[in-house]
Amino acid sequence: MSTGSQTSAKSVPLTPAKIVQEVRDLPAAPKVLPKLRRLLGDGNSSMDEIVGLIRIEPGIAARLLQVSNSAVYSKGNRCSSVDEAVGRVGYDQVYDMVMHAVAAQVLVRPLSTYNLETDTLWRYSVVGGLAAELLATMTGESRETAYTLGLLHQIGMVAIDGWALRHQPTLGLAWRPFPREYTGSEKALLGFTHAEVGALLLKRWEFPGEMVEALRCQYAPLEAGAASKLACLLYAAKWVRSVVCLPEGEETPALDEACLSPIRLDLKRMEALVEEVKVRAADMKDLMDMEG
Repeated sequence: MSTGSQTSAKSVPLTPAKIVQEVRDLPAAPKVLPKLRRLLGDGNSSMDEIVGLIRIEPGIAARLLQVSNSAVYSKGNRCSSVDEAVGRVGYDQVYDMVMHAVAAQVLVRPLSTYNLETDTLWRYSVVGGLAAELLATMTGESRETAYTLGLLHQIGMVAIDGWALRHQPTLGLAWRPFPREYTGSEKALLGFTHAEVGALLLKRWEFPGEMVEALRCQYAPLEAGAASKLACLLYAAKWVRSVVCLPEGEETPALDEACLSPIRLDLKRMEALVEEVKVRAADMKDLMDMEG
């Protein structure tokens, strides 16, 4: 991850809540995810309910149609309705597709405050999601919950960048290797971290409290209380993400094995997971290239 120049913010009262209140350019699409998960998990839900929820957000519906018409799913036959797209993709895959569409709306953008280009933010998010999903299968956690957290773990940075562009366009936040990342610079210049902002965004979007707390404590997962297992899973996923996305020549970041204890993993299994995530990330890139 590239580093930003560290410059001072105005000495005005600023809180995570104020950042979230001023968010203007983030779509409401993430609110669909908790509701969609509940519908998909309820055996009594009808196709009409699921399709109706997806159609609320035109961007999500368009993305689902795009995916369903890709070479992977279409077999040469195009579909033109959300109903048909859901049937073609299948209930088992529709949450992943909607999640990916939501993330594309929210995360496909550069963050000048963090000196991050679009491709870097998107790659870190996708690889974080893949790592969290695989960790969930190993630890008995919900695959959908883990993937969502991994994909959205940097969402607070998007909100902070939006605030800075309006109020402090010269603000630059400096990066350090995992596990610190931007937190030292954020605390010094803002008084809080993007993890706190991201947690408030998830709360605003009506995500479950356990997910909100896990994201808030992603840099101190053992302090997450009842959500500590999920927070430790996110911490581990971020370590895998960091290793997979590591620029050539840089050292592998340190891993606090105490944070692996709640999810009953060790360094050896984590290192094996890195190789699996590399393969999955390459497969996803191929899929995205085909869709384009």
